[in-house]
Amino acid sequence: RSREAVLDDIRTSMDDIPGIVISVEQPLAHLISHMVSGVKAQVGIKIYGEDLTVLRNTAKKMEGVMQSVPGVTDVLVEPQVEIPQLQIKLNRDKLRLYGLTPAYVNEYIETAMNGLVVSQVLQGQRTFDLLIRMDEKYREDLQALKRLSIELPNGGTTPLSSVADISASSGPNTINREKVQKRIIVQCNVSGRGLVDVVKDIQEKQQPIIDALPAGYFVEYSGQFENQQAASRMISALFLVSMLGVFLVLFTMFHSANFSLQVMAALPMAFIGSVIALVVTGQTLTIAAMVGFISLGGIASRNGILLLNHYLHLVKYEGEDWTREMIIRAGQERLAPVLMTALTSGIGLVPLALSQGEAGKEILYPVATVIIGGLLSSTILEFFIRPALFWNFGRKAGARIVEQTGMDIPLIEEREEIPVSVAAGQN
Repeated sequence: RSREAVLDDIRTSMDDIPGIVISVEQPLAHLISHMVSGVKAQVGIKIYGEDLTVLRNTAKKMEGVMQSVPGVTDVLVEPQVEIPQLQIKLNRDKLRLYGLTPAYVNEYIETAMNGLVVSQVLQGQRTFDLLIRMDEKYREDLQALKRLSIELPNGGTTPLSSVADISASSGPNTINREKVQKRIIVQCNVSGRGLVDVVKDIQEKQQPIIDALPAGYFVEYSGQFENQQAASRMISALFLVSMLGVFLVLFTMFHSANFSLQVMAALPMAFIGSVIALVVTGQTLTIAAMVGFISLGGIASRNGILLLNHYLHLVKYEGEDWTREMIIRAGQERLAPVLMTALTSGIGLVPLALSQGEAGKEILYPVATVIIGGLLSSTILEFFIRPALFWNFGRKAGARIVEQTGMDIPLIEEREEIPVSVAAGQN
């Protein structure tokens, strides 16, 4: 079964358990996403602001919107549980009256409730901290906390209730902060659709909620989508660098910008097949597919080099002229080598291209699909488009290359003079 089918079965079986929320992904994907962006999901929306109530209400609205987007699964708002709390609000005027400082009282309360390490106890080879604090039954007693005696700087004591307002309430068990703001996350995974398409739909539907946020509140998209965007920008830059490198290598080889560009004309022919292959297999343009496009650039250029080199070889060493017959002969003689190189590269990738949905092949499958589709289109079009391009735009450049190498090859109108000069040389 495919990976998506297994994940769907897990989600279906877990839906029957009441009172839980789940997010199903592979452990490595969870770990990498959490380390890079702090979100354990493919898509995460981080909402920043000061009021937790506003953040929670906004997150609930976004959760409902995300659930309506096709392809979205495992929608989850960052869990926060309301727990009983004791709120202690210090009265600064009364603190000054007794000569106390907020820091001193806070430290005193911290010692009473959570304890203070005053020593260590050695038992055998193990060391244990020795704490002093209020007994547990008093720590949970609101009235006992109000009666807690605080030592005054000038001697004597006063109860905590005389300098603070103490009340029982409830509040969230965790308050997460990021970028000097309180933060809450709405996250989801994607199933059955491309990540980029799903995020685009989410952004369109969430925009009215974002526009309605109060001043000082803002939203960021995170998760694997954020990483994919950064990787896409990097790969796009590397693609341009690689194409420049290919052009420079070709120019060094042919000493002709015309021939270099003619070789690189194979790239659009290859990309046509790659795009068709992605559409037929129901894939989208992912990072893995972009890597396949970059790899395809070098493979597709190789066929053009073989054919153009053979044009030059026939003219320089076998007495051919720049005629249609020479171009047809070159195509016939290079057909077998071009097919051999294309088949060798393509057949090796067939097992990966047939592994759709198999676990562990998520990255290599798009790469194989792109390369095989590009090889098919570039190999077929190579013998239709390349001769036409060369006949219309490349003959003069080819003649200049031959002249620059010192081989004075006659053109078509000088063809009748060749046998005469050869015969004279034999006499």
